[in-house]
Amino acid sequence: MSGTIEVRFKGNRRGAFAWTVMDVVPRLGTAVLVEAERGIDLGFVHAVGDAAEQKCGGCDSCGPGEASAEPVRRRVVRLASAADQSQHAVRRREEDQVRREVSARVAALELDMRISDTEWQWDRQRLTVYFTAPRRVDFRALVRELASRYRTRIELRQLGVREEAARLGGIGRCGREFCCSTWLTEPGPVNLTLAKDQQLSLNPAQISGGCGRLLCCLKYEHQFYLDARKRFPKEGRIVRTGRGEERVAAVDILREHVILQDPTGTRRTLALVDFTAETRAGPSAARQEQ
Repeated sequence: MSGTIEVRFKGNRRGAFAWTVMDVVPRLGTAVLVEAERGIDLGFVHAVGDAAEQKCGGCDSCGPGEASAEPVRRRVVRLASAADQSQHAVRRREEDQVRREVSARVAALELDMRISDTEWQWDRQRLTVYFTAPRRVDFRALVRELASRYRTRIELRQLGVREEAARLGGIGRCGREFCCSTWLTEPGPVNLTLAKDQQLSLNPAQISGGCGRLLCCLKYEHQFYLDARKRFPKEGRIVRTGRGEERVAAVDILREHVILQDPTGTRRTLALVDFTAETRAGPSAARQEQ
């Protein structure tokens, strides 16, 4: 039986691989050995079948034939044994020490970069070093030193702050794991317009995530606010109600309330349905308060 499975590695790194090992597709969370660019890597099944096919776009697990109409997908070599998983655990324990050693060399070479994480390939044929930097860094001397020390291929990958948060993970303001490190594989653009449309505080401390950038979740309910706002009057508009001319001081979309203010400065709160009934009883003023 052939098919596609999605395999997850350390951090949020994932890839789609061809399953041709057995007739039975492995369960989610099963450890498997897969073909890597050079050698063999170990990961865990994250999705199978149609779900894996749909999530395959953008991954880096296709082989040299990826420029053709039908990409050559790397395959699953076999299920990982207990010994394989034990070796994998040893690699993970070693990585924290490697990160500290690489950070020490970066400081010694006075490079303007910060080491975020390191990752061994299961067969030790490659060591990937993830880093952040404010500008372009010439790290050729560092690569030579690391290659000489660890006797393997060294690959350095620069991360943005959002990518770093996704890789390292963490707990958000909501008390749950970061979306970007669990299920949100392609965060879209987030800007202050989203916060303004939802009438949120523009205090950066309240609308920023662990990465220091605007919360990705600001866009989850944005369309709801845009659609709901169409049912409400614009703030600042003068309307004619049962009490005469009043100004729309504010609207509360979640509670469906409209706050009105009369010329004397007195405010009152109406439910949206009551506001609609009152304004329909008489013509609305067409002018805008200066």
